[in-house]
Amino acid sequence: QVQLVESGGGSVQAGGSLRLSCATSGNTRDINLMGWFRQAPGKDREGIATFYATTGKSYYADSVKGRFTVSLDNSQKTLFLQMNSLEPADSSMYYCAAAERATTMTARKTLSANLFRNWGQGIRVTVSS
Repeated sequence: QVQLVESGGGSVQAGGSLRLSCATSGNTRDINLMGWFRQAPGKDREGIATFYATTGKSYYADSVKGRFTVSLDNSQKTLFLQMNSLEPADSSMYYCAAAERATTMTARKTLSANLFRNWGQGIRVTVSS
């Protein structure tokens, strides 16, 4: 059993920054891939950033590349998402996810929500113009 809890969301004006946190607990031994996703009303769930714990490799969707940064604090077992230069289009529910024993794949494929079986409850981010 793996538990994921997001925090750090809220409201911010366009151009501002937020940092999301995803605290993990339970049996995390087999988790080797984690990611951040977002889903707005009427939209598909979108993978925005992933992180391979075994290699330290991170991947980003084109929509957030250069603005968002994912990192992992191993001692705290917490995944972070630093979001800078936020835009109204970034407004969404954001979800943390973890995959166990994920195989090697292309960067684009790691952004697929279907790979992940462990999910946080989601946290809202609202960016006003």
